[in-house]
Amino acid sequence: MTKDHKLRQDRMVFYEDEIERFDQELDVFLELSGARCALMIDREGHLVTRRGEAVKGSLDSIAALIAGSFAATHALADLLGEDEFATLFHQGERESIQVTAVGDRALFAIVFDDRSNLGLVRFYVQETLGRLTQLFTELNERSDEDRGHGTELAADFSTNAAAALDELF
Repeated sequence: MTKDHKLRQDRMVFYEDEIERFDQELDVFLELSGARCALMIDREGHLVTRRGEAVKGSLDSIAALIAGSFAATHALADLLGEDEFATLFHQGERESIQVTAVGDRALFAIVFDDRSNLGLVRFYVQETLGRLTQLFTELNERSDEDRGHGTELAADFSTNAAAALDELF
């Protein structure tokens, strides 16, 4: 297995057309649920995409904290003999967040306020979760060639990248 292939397997990589498909699903979810914002986050805490209203604070920080909170909850489930707690819910005075696992590599986080309610959010999360899981399955089954992108980094990529960094600094 080549080094760049292993990197792609270890880390989720998305292309523009794939993000557009996620965005479409999140847009439909937001319209039906009345939630403020929907985020797709990888389990490492990197924001994949966001739809809906802007949220207060840094999206990168929010994504990292959501993933960290979910990881802590996973460890707690382990201690209690559960495979995983698939959903995490935080209720605030004005806003709430629900986080749901999408397979074993991503999180679907929803920010909502009193324009919606937990029951409505949970109902549409389950509906959307099925489609997101199917989308991840399709993406994992498609090779890079099928996705219209090359699978190998250029042989001189490291040298060129190092030279560009040296020139920049």
